[in-house]
Order: sequence, then structure tokens, then C-alpha cells
Amino acid sequence: MTEIIVADHIWTGDPAQPLLSPGAIEVDGGVIVSISAVTGARPAGANVTDLRASVVLPGLVNAHAHTPMSIMRGIAEGVSLLTMEGFLQTLRGHEEFLTPELVPAAVDVSLADMIRHGTTMFADQYFYADEILPGVLRSGMRARIAWGIVELGDDEARARELAAATAFAESVPDGSLVQGWVGPHAFFVDNQPEAIRAEVELATRLGIGLHAHFSTSGEEDAFCHAEYGRPALEVMKELGLLDLPLILAHGNTVPVAQLPLLAGTRAAMAVIPSVAMMSGAPEAPVREALDAGVTVAIGSDNVCNNTNADLFEEMRVLGKLAAFSSRTPNQVTSREILEIATVNGHRALAGGPDDGRLMAGAVADLIAVPVHEVRRGPVGAQSLESALVYCTSGASVSHTMVGGSWLMSEGIVRTVDDERAGAQLQTDFNTLIGRKVAAGK
Repeated sequence: MTEIIVADHIWTGDPAQPLLSPGAIEVDGGVIVSISAVTGARPAGANVTDLRASVVLPGLVNAHAHTPMSIMRGIAEGVSLLTMEGFLQTLRGHEEFLTPELVPAAVDVSLADMIRHGTTMFADQYFYADEILPGVLRSGMRARIAWGIVELGDDEARARELAAATAFAESVPDGSLVQGWVGPHAFFVDNQPEAIRAEVELATRLGIGLHAHFSTSGEEDAFCHAEYGRPALEVMKELGLLDLPLILAHGNTVPVAQLPLLAGTRAAMAVIPSVAMMSGAPEAPVREALDAGVTVAIGSDNVCNNTNADLFEEMRVLGKLAAFSSRTPNQVTSREILEIATVNGHRALAGGPDDGRLMAGAVADLIAVPVHEVRRGPVGAQSLESALVYCTSGASVSHTMVGGSWLMSEGIVRTVDDERAGAQLQTDFNTLIGRKVAAGK
């Protein structure tokens, strides 16, 4: 059934008509059929949802997340998980005792958190992808879930993980909003060239993408210089990785001179500025990547390191960090930042060409923020784009729609039982820590 969504302000993300005040969006079959300015009486009727004094905008895309890790939220305070020492001592020390039955509640908590803060699509990469999938399907979110692969050059581990990744990707229901992807944890670090070749073959055969950590500390380049005498991106291009949808998460130490290799490819950098700051890591070269023609998206990473999944905050941090580190005010503009979090996210996750914008033919993924929650300066003094990036919190989102279905309305998440999941999460965490203590670790 066709639904018409009306609001005082619609930020479309479409350069041809970026703002409609007021405007109306017609949705049918999960797709935007039309969008137009309202010039006379506002539409009314049973099929009309009038959000009145709200700003409607495209839903945000979290291009790098680990939903099961809500069970360990906050454990990495004061520790950098982007270093091998921090990763092994803090994270792996807990993951050693994580088992499949402890995953679903953590996933539900993460899903509710994202829906509540305006995220409509996300890319996950972790162990136990088969335990992540059911909750995501119930939630109604759009997602790319990658089966995490760590093989460390072990033939048996490689065969086992590739078989599991294949079975998982093939198990995702056709026609759903979810795709199963391949998730090498880190190329050349814990996925050796033999595994990478097999992962490329698998993704090509199934028509899916890959999602990996990249350039968190320069390990990939160090390996490739030692083994091949050239940088990692050049080797990755030769291996065919850049011919596939590919999320490269973090990109903190990617050589700027190598960025043109990513331009015009299906690969994207998913930057997480908050994690770079909290980990004491270099800032990803966002301005340089955009200027080189690279698709740049944004993510939250895990809530052990970041502690939240509010992409409005992540956008704000991106803009401020870019200006601070470059000593150039507005080095990445508000409009560019909004594009990074919307249309670029859809491109990174192999969406349609217009997805992430509110325009005819795009998926009907959108969110609403009450006007009084957008702490905008006087009209003419501050643009709406600037107010959305720097003056708005994800906690202010009132409505979230994915594929034409309301996942949250009036600030209430409708598709995830957040209260039940939160209670179960505490029980599961107690179990996890009990196992760790019993093992004397």
C-alpha cells in the first residue's frame, strides 16, 4: 500500500533539490515513488503520516560494526584495540570465553541502539555470523553480515572458515534486506595470500562483497614491502580485491600516495574517527581520499573501543578532527559529511546508485528528527546541513523507516525487544566473566 510521508523539512541529499520545506514523499513497495514540495494544503488521509515540525533525511549507514560486542561494551577504556598488544590482552582475553548462546541478546541490544540513533543499514563483521542473522532479519534493518575469518596460514583453519563462510552466505534468505559477505579479519596479518585468493574466488562466485580491517597500524604495508617489495594496495589490486565490493575499515595509516588505486573501484574506506582518537591512532586521510575520488563511508566499530553507535556523533567528530589535524576550518564540509554517512554508505555496501538519497527510485530508508531537537542557528546564519552534523544528536531521532516499514515511531523501537535483550545481556556478561574467573584469567 502506498504511504505518503509529510514533514515541514525534507533534506533529500539530492543536489538537484536538496531541501523541500514542506515536502512529501510517496513510498510503495519499499521504494520511493515520488518526492515533491507541498505548495497547497498538506496531504491528509489514512495513508498519510504527517511528521509535522520535523526534519526528514536519509537513514544513516554504519559501514563497520561488530554487533555481538555489546556484551563487552566499555572493557577497552584506556586501551588501544588497534595495537596487537591491546587486541590480544583485552579483547581476545574475553572472546576466548564467548560462545554462540551469548551472542543473540548482544546483537539485539546493538540493533535497537542503531535504530534508535537513526541507522538504517549497517555492515557487520564478526564470529558467529549465523547467530547474528536471525536478530537482524527480525529487526527489519538492512545489512551486510560478513563471516569473520582468521586463518593465520593454517591449512585446516582456512578450509574450515571458508566452508563456514560459504554455508553462511548461501543460508541468507533470497529477497531479504540482508546479504552474507566474506569477512577476512585483516589481509596479510591473519589472512595470508592463499586465503585471500580463495576469498576473492568465493565472493566472485556468489556475487557478494568482502569486509576487512585495513591500515590500522601499517602491518599490511610492512608485510607486502617485505614479501613483494611494494605497498599492500598494489598487491591487493593484483589479487583482484579491488574488483569486488570491499569495505576497508579504519584506513588510519593508508599511504596517501596509494589512494588513487581505490578511485573508481568498488572498494570503500570506512573511517571511524572516534576510535582513532580514543586509541591514539593517526587520523584517516578523509580529505585526501575524497579528493582522490575514493568512496569514503563512516562506521562505529565496536562499542568496546568506541562505547557508542551514534553516527551523528561520529559525523561531528569527523568534521572537528579533520579541521583540528589539518589546521583548516571546514576541511570536510557538512554536506560532504552527510554524504559520507548516507549515499556513500550505500555505495560501500553495494546498494543502488541513488540509495541513500530521498529521490524517486531509491530505497525508502529514512529518519526524522523533531525541529526543536535540531539546535540550528538563525536561518541564513547556519545551513541545515551544518545543524544536522554539528547540532543534532542521534538520541533525538523520533522515527526510523527501512524499506518502507517503520522500525521506530514516536521514539519507540517497534521491532526489537530492547528491555528483554538488555536484561539478558547482563546475565550473559556475568556468565562470560564467570568463565574467565574460573579459568584464572
